[in-house]
Amino acid sequence: MKIAKIVTHFAAATFALTAVNGAMAQSHDHGNHAPTAIAGQETTMSDGEVKKVDKDTGRLTIKHGPLENLGMPGMTMVFGVKDASALDALKAGDKIKFVAEKLEGRYVVTQLAVQK
Repeated sequence: MKIAKIVTHFAAATFALTAVNGAMAQSHDHGNHAPTAIAGQETTMSDGEVKKVDKDTGRLTIKHGPLENLGMPGMTMVFGVKDASALDALKAGDKIKFVAEKLEGRYVVTQLAVQK
């Protein structure tokens, strides 16, 4: 009889500790610590120099400084463009300000302004 009570109490205590441990694990989730965009927050435009305009493929090669919104250092790389008609006004050597975003796995220029 005493053994049955001890086993029952042990089982109840084990169940209670398991429930508490599960609740604590859920409340300490660190997966949500990444920075998030704030609604209405504008992305800072980056400086760049057009190296190549490829109207056939809708791509633009840009030598750029750091892209803060993407956490990317300065380099020269090829971007897609959101609005292919923007390529008509560009030529190699143009100084630009632009915003690039990662859309569907590709880096795409979403905003662009030629500097004078």
